[in-house]
Amino acid sequence: MYVPRHFAVDDATTAEFLAGAGAAHLVTATAEGLVATRLPYVWAPEVGAHGALQAHVARTNDQWRRPPVGEAMAIVHGPDAYVTPSWYATKAEHGRVVPTWNYVTAHVYGRLVVHDDEDWLAAHVRALTERFEAARPEPWAVDDAPPAFVAGQLRAVVGLELVVTRVEAKAKLSQNRSDADRAGVAAGFASAGDARMADAVRAAASRKVGA
Repeated sequence: MYVPRHFAVDDATTAEFLAGAGAAHLVTATAEGLVATRLPYVWAPEVGAHGALQAHVARTNDQWRRPPVGEAMAIVHGPDAYVTPSWYATKAEHGRVVPTWNYVTAHVYGRLVVHDDEDWLAAHVRALTERFEAARPEPWAVDDAPPAFVAGQLRAVVGLELVVTRVEAKAKLSQNRSDADRAGVAAGFASAGDARMADAVRAAASRKVGA
């Protein structure tokens, strides 16, 4: 991934992003060509030297049966949105501004491990469920469903674990603009109702990413 200095992301911010993102496109280059699946995942920082993304696919999805040639890659997307030049303070000063797109993303590379194992899958789906249900006032739990039904659902999926070897992360959030321009972009997103992007721009400015 092309990552200019302004948009580089430190290890702590990358780990925070991977822990919070929730889903990724798993891409594998196989003997039959490229294969990709969008998957919710659990970030497991304790696995290996660099952590792991743990997910599962339907047994009928044959990506798990097609071994990758070399590394597999997960593309993790954060917030993204169009930036109008009208938000820049410098537009009024000299007009030499153009539109762009702000975004946060990470390309996670690693060794893909298949887990066709009921115990691993049971622990994984519980962890996945607990993660996404945690914020609900009355969280749903796996044990709310009949045991026989849960067992049948587990037999219908296969676990996939991307044991990470390296991560390329990028946060393009107007860090290359002036303070006034960044403030204008954050205010523009806020006025457009995109609080997530507004917060991301402000956070990147406060961290001075790439400085």
